[in-house]
Amino acid sequence: MRSGLFLLALAYVLSQFFRAFLAVLAGPLESDLGLTPDDLAFASGLWFLSFAAMQLPVGWALDTIGPRRTAATLLLVGGGGGAALFAMATNAVHIDIAMVLIGIGCSPVLMASYYIFAREFPPLQFATLAALMVGVGTVGNLIASYPMAMSAEMIGWRASMGGLASLSAAVAIGVALTVRDPAKPESDLRGSVFDLLKMPVLWLILPLTFVHYAPAGAIRGLWIGPYLRDVFDASQSQIGMATLMMGLAMIAGVVMYGPLDRLVGSRKWVNFTGNALTAAVVLTLWALPQPGMWTAVALMCAVGLFGASFPVMIAHGRSFVPPHLTGRGVTLLNLFGIGGVGLMQFASGRLHAGAQGGDVAAPYAAIFGFFGLALVAGLAVYLFSRDNTA
Repeated sequence: MRSGLFLLALAYVLSQFFRAFLAVLAGPLESDLGLTPDDLAFASGLWFLSFAAMQLPVGWALDTIGPRRTAATLLLVGGGGGAALFAMATNAVHIDIAMVLIGIGCSPVLMASYYIFAREFPPLQFATLAALMVGVGTVGNLIASYPMAMSAEMIGWRASMGGLASLSAAVAIGVALTVRDPAKPESDLRGSVFDLLKMPVLWLILPLTFVHYAPAGAIRGLWIGPYLRDVFDASQSQIGMATLMMGLAMIAGVVMYGPLDRLVGSRKWVNFTGNALTAAVVLTLWALPQPGMWTAVALMCAVGLFGASFPVMIAHGRSFVPPHLTGRGVTLLNLFGIGGVGLMQFASGRLHAGAQGGDVAAPYAAIFGFFGLALVAGLAVYLFSRDNTA
């Protein structure tokens, strides 16, 4: 199982890479294929939405056929195939299709790990193990920053993506060979995702789950690049360095959040406090969209640090899910978390396009304001949720 979890962690590194690499390829894709920031926002949103749309089928597959075949098959076909198509793309449609395929390929990886954690380890360890997996996977966020920018300059973005297609296929084969499916629970109980949606305790958790990852995911995944280039005339290497710094902040955030629920004795208040701080930072960028380049980078790093509550949000919701619906439960929560980023990324693209023609920072101020107010709304509902550290 150790080698299997290592391969799943490596697969999640790829997943984190693929959700973030467009930020540093904005310039090359614009010059080679004529793609605009709005086109890239649409493509990024497609990754998140295809990823989210697969969560319910993935949840069924985890509970039915197990994590090994689920993760290996989708990563091989979607991740490897999508990256190969991206490397050969000649227009925006090809990029969109490639991002959909890659999103499908990455969709089961983290949830396969979470399924194994929920089945094979004590419940109190779930949040820590979940955070550890996210922390390791966030290395992909780093690779998608300065190293990817340098790779694109040295060998070209097509060759870089071709190499990633081969790596995705190799990791998928490794997952198929090493992951062991946990034993299924001995129970005659049956159920579906609709049984989970009938649980009032989840209704107060899902709204914040929907919006909490969007600021960090969307800014690091795309907007940090165009924002720094358009507002501060940043170079490609400066953008690469800024994305690297934000990626490091996100890793630090995951490490910080991991043990907090056990140290504090609460998941609800860890999530509430962290997301309230994220909202405060994003709303500061809304109010002051031109604070100086490195001040802006520092604020976006703060978004990455405080906005890394994903594992504890999932742990809070999962604690109310019955054992026989573990797979469907974690994937439902992931659907809301990742689907929220996708839908809000689409909306951010429209905001960016609609705010053109005035101050160069106005489109980005609109995006930051949108993210901040969405977080405030999610927090207002989450305030009434029930805590649970079981």
